[in-house]
Amino acid sequence: MTVIYELEDVHHAYLGRFPALEDINIKIGEGERVALLGANGCGKSTLLQILDGLIFPETGEVRAFGTVLDEGVLNGGEFSRYFRRHVAMLFQNPDVQLFNSTVMDEIAFGPLQLDQPQEKTLEQVEDVLEMLEISHLRDRSPHTLSGGEKKKVALASMLAINPSVLLLDEPTNDLDPRTKSWLVDLLAELSKANKTIITATHDLPLVSQIATRVIVIGENHQVVADGSSNEILGNKSLLLEANLIHEHIHSHKGVVHEHGHGHIAEHDHVH
Repeated sequence: MTVIYELEDVHHAYLGRFPALEDINIKIGEGERVALLGANGCGKSTLLQILDGLIFPETGEVRAFGTVLDEGVLNGGEFSRYFRRHVAMLFQNPDVQLFNSTVMDEIAFGPLQLDQPQEKTLEQVEDVLEMLEISHLRDRSPHTLSGGEKKKVALASMLAINPSVLLLDEPTNDLDPRTKSWLVDLLAELSKANKTIITATHDLPLVSQIATRVIVIGENHQVVADGSSNEILGNKSLLLEANLIHEHIHSHKGVVHEHGHGHIAEHDHVH
């Protein structure tokens, strides 16, 4: 398997004193479906931003496609264009990445920035609009859309450049059940095309549907587990320790019962 990302002894802190990541050592290969699991504030979003080359670790080294990521290599030049062509990120809040006046312009922006011919770009935009079933939104302003529609447009703007790596930060936040199911199906199709998909989430029921590997980041900002989705999701003590589930204790006819509840869905039991 070709290694896409390799992180060695990565540390990052905000303002130099608020730890976000500590001693991160991981490798991620081409075509992997990886879920980054952890409670709020553990560093999942920070890790995705590092993988996207938006921020850089204070110490340690990050390699992508065999090249060390730093401000120099991503400040223009051949590798910078290669990296931006192959890696795309969906932010937790789609309003962060939607800034054009129409949906059509939003989706075309990325390919045009990569100097793709306009005619080819327009063809790709039409294909993506149809694939995501949002052709009827083409002339709408992104900021007039619903939360689910915004997520679809943000995804469309990523897919228009046909990246080989997708970084997704809490992609199901604010989605209704139908749109969430649609997204799961879309990620399955993208996986068949050998896309590398790395998803940060603390939505436990989602993980087994979108990932085969799970990396758990603890509240100490370190990797506390790395294994198959079945292995990780079946480890109740690990999920409790990482604050991904909690014990709900109640008494029924004099008998005390303990149930593990997911961090997001109050009634999703972990078995």
